[in-house]
Amino acid sequence: MKITRKSALPVLTSVTLVVCAALPSYVLAGGTRPVATEWSVQVDKVAPGEVNIGPAFQIAIYEDVVSELAKTKQFKQVLRAGDRSANSVPDLLILKTTMKSYTEGSETRRAVTTVSGATKLKVQTELYTREGHLVFERELSGNVRFFGNNLRATHNLALNVANAIKQSALPEPKASAPQQ
Repeated sequence: MKITRKSALPVLTSVTLVVCAALPSYVLAGGTRPVATEWSVQVDKVAPGEVNIGPAFQIAIYEDVVSELAKTKQFKQVLRAGDRSANSVPDLLILKTTMKSYTEGSETRRAVTTVSGATKLKVQTELYTREGHLVFERELSGNVRFFGNNLRATHNLALNVANAIKQSALPEPKASAPQQ
């Protein structure tokens, strides 16, 4: 039997109806899929702990962490410490970072030798719910060993923080009510 356009039309229509019936309704409605509730995160300022670290490093760590967390697209919102809109955000996590150790390096020594002059940072990173429940805790580090300025260690640390949080299994948000 030879297949013509006229004879193929009913078969094509049947196949189209079967495929459309099998597809979830969100695909047919423009591809928008119901999104599960996601966490938002507020990044607190870096606490120096018992480490003697300059304000430039504290601020650089803070800014780099905010930037790297936003790049992961894991959170609905990445808010800064003191953001007034955080009070109205449901499902908020608070990121606390405390310095554990800091070894000041030397760019000159790194350029001359590859065995000395490294800048090293180590922090304790904790994520809390608004109610104060600890959901993530990790000691992370960042360093610059070979080439780059000393502040490059803060960028490496922020990458490690963002990656560790992204790879962790955060609990499902409970759609907690925002604080008033």
